[in-house]
Amino acid sequence: MTCLVLLPSDLATIERQAAEAYPEECCGVLLGRVTGERVEVDRVVPAANEREESRGNRFVIGPETVLEAQRSARDAGLEIVGYYHSHPDHPARPSEFDREHAWPGLSYLIVAVTGGHASEVRSWRLADDRAEFSEEPIERQAAETAAGGPPVRERSESTP
Repeated sequence: MTCLVLLPSDLATIERQAAEAYPEECCGVLLGRVTGERVEVDRVVPAANEREESRGNRFVIGPETVLEAQRSARDAGLEIVGYYHSHPDHPARPSEFDREHAWPGLSYLIVAVTGGHASEVRSWRLADDRAEFSEEPIERQAAETAAGGPPVRERSESTP
């Protein structure tokens, strides 16, 4: 089972974007690297929700935005490791629409936004047969310690 690893500051950026977009969905791209069973996020790339209708329960990241994120990732020695979006006034669980538009091998971080406030964050991966999502744990990685030592990792429990 994979684990999504990101900095608390990156998670805060995503939660802030989700709250600001409310009552519409926000969206963005996760850049990083996969190391064994760890999906390590190095950069969060907020994107405009380019969906023209039903923005309260759907999002679209345009192809030009995805291509630019791919170029940025490649230039930094990274790759697209996932996407994120919000669910205004709905749980942080993938919908059937999410499943139909997702790809195996990527992380899908979903932020529930209740009344304009981020209330729950969970991450999911689509099975290779595309039949269902499985939840993946989220690990919050602290920045380097004040003494310049290696990063300290804090385990974050997902709220079901």
